[in-house]
Amino acid sequence: MPRKYIYLIITYVAMQSSGLLVQPFMPLIENQDVFIVAWSVMTFAVALVICLIILRHEMKDFFQLREKKIGSIILWSFLGIILVMISQYTAIIIEQVVFGIKPGSKNTMDLMNVARQAPIFIVIISVLGPILEELVFRKAIFGSLYKRMNFFFAALLSGVIFAAVHMDFEHILTYTAIGMVFAFLYVETKRIIVPIIAHMAINTFAVIGQLSMDPEEIERQMEKMEQLMMILIGGQ
Repeated sequence: MPRKYIYLIITYVAMQSSGLLVQPFMPLIENQDVFIVAWSVMTFAVALVICLIILRHEMKDFFQLREKKIGSIILWSFLGIILVMISQYTAIIIEQVVFGIKPGSKNTMDLMNVARQAPIFIVIISVLGPILEELVFRKAIFGSLYKRMNFFFAALLSGVIFAAVHMDFEHILTYTAIGMVFAFLYVETKRIIVPIIAHMAINTFAVIGQLSMDPEEIERQMEKMEQLMMILIGGQ
């Protein structure tokens, strides 16, 4: 793995672990919820800037449009959104039918609860997070693995790592499937901007969908989905 990609991963890990630096001072902070949100936004933004500096010599892959026209990028991004949705719902059905796992991600619910209390947190979910994750998990990790093994195993391994980082192991199949779709988009277009756009769009749709409903309505939708799953598998 190139040294710059190692630095990229170190930056991401440091950002995710940065809360440990301020943890001893939390009892001294009056409004801890506001501080945590502000700290998260700041560390994500700083990490992204650092990652872009590390990849400054590859920024043409980010912005240059000579090889791929804007229309092609938009088309592939739209196709990517559809593929992610298909893979996501397929994984949810498999989780329900094979493993008996109920739909609904605790990780997503926790993030949405924070977003309801502090809307600025949406910047992390819809913008900063997707860009960082695609640079780290697709460009650095998947890209390095793909040079040493075939697409399926490289996408699967990087997808599992992507899933594990989200700390929602009950739905690891769903996160892995989504990660593999993003890897496919990266390989097919040879441009990291495409999975970034698709990732941002999917997260934004999730935010809009979740925030437009109150918690009780979300619970009712989950129950309806579970009932639908039971019907599909022939349950009573």
